[in-house]
Amino acid sequence: MHVLVTGGAGFIGCNLVRTIIDRPEIDRLIVLDCLTYAGHLENLADVLHHKKFTFEQVDLRNKHAVYEVVRKHKITHVMHLAAESHVDRSITGPADFIHTNVIGTFNLLEACRVYWLEECLPQDVEQFRFLHVSTDEVYGSLGPTGYFTETTPYAPNSPYSASKAAADMLVRAYHHTYGLPTLITNCSNNFGPYQFPEKLIPVVIQAAIERRPIPVYGDGLNVRDWLYVLDHANALWLVLTRGRVGQTYNIGASNEWPNIKLVEKICDLVDELAPHLGGSTKSLITFVKDRPGHDRRYAIDASKIRTELGWTPAYPFDEALRYTVDWYIHNQDWVKKVLENAKVRLQKPGS
Repeated sequence: MHVLVTGGAGFIGCNLVRTIIDRPEIDRLIVLDCLTYAGHLENLADVLHHKKFTFEQVDLRNKHAVYEVVRKHKITHVMHLAAESHVDRSITGPADFIHTNVIGTFNLLEACRVYWLEECLPQDVEQFRFLHVSTDEVYGSLGPTGYFTETTPYAPNSPYSASKAAADMLVRAYHHTYGLPTLITNCSNNFGPYQFPEKLIPVVIQAAIERRPIPVYGDGLNVRDWLYVLDHANALWLVLTRGRVGQTYNIGASNEWPNIKLVEKICDLVDELAPHLGGSTKSLITFVKDRPGHDRRYAIDASKIRTELGWTPAYPFDEALRYTVDWYIHNQDWVKKVLENAKVRLQKPGS
């Protein structure tokens, strides 16, 4: 197996790379990443010199460079995670999301289609797989009951989710039109170490550590279904290696939390794990104006991947959240470094 992981220097990608790189089935693992503000080689420091590992700094928007990576490394399996992913940024700057998530996915699909049809080694044609990693946000918003299934109609409500929905449709079309052996996963909200501090859980932890106001959108009652990143990584490997070609698999761990309850839980953990900070962290909670078009509730029905592939979460939510909070408390050097790197990159013209 020559496995290409796009976005492998990002949050989910780096955790996935560390999870699978020592698997005996893998001969070579190639990470493609353009190292935006949220992707850092520091995230891969412990595997950079692994005998199986190769890094390619390539932007998915460069179709010729993407094709060259696929051809040069004789890729047999693609795990496509590279994406602009922060909803707030998609609201203020949607263009990057269309260019990367839609055009970038198209470029990767085209590279794989040409390689698979015209240049792939005969023994690799049958085993070739293209796994596209997507989000439950493509399904829109749920009311107080019900769950997203693989047949839930798409109803994206933000530029981010619309761009991911468009990418999903391209992947589906390339399977049905060209026969490219694709799979799609739609996951719930991930959390864990190495997540850039712009998403809810690391934002709350970092604000708590720095004793700054902890922002909570609206009334705080928006509900999200949380998935520990290492559980997600294990699920992705199962789908890549055992999933049925042309199928979609939803990945979720049935951890629904209203935002305010989750924030309070994190505050309690910070008080317990970092008592030297002093005072009650909950007193820092500050309600702010709601995000435009804020989806009310997400919840995943993961019965298909559980029934077909035998996947279940291995990490209890409370233990995983405690580990995550503790990781950020003890890795402030990493936080400061990635924030400083991001400041530099975001100030560059055209970035």
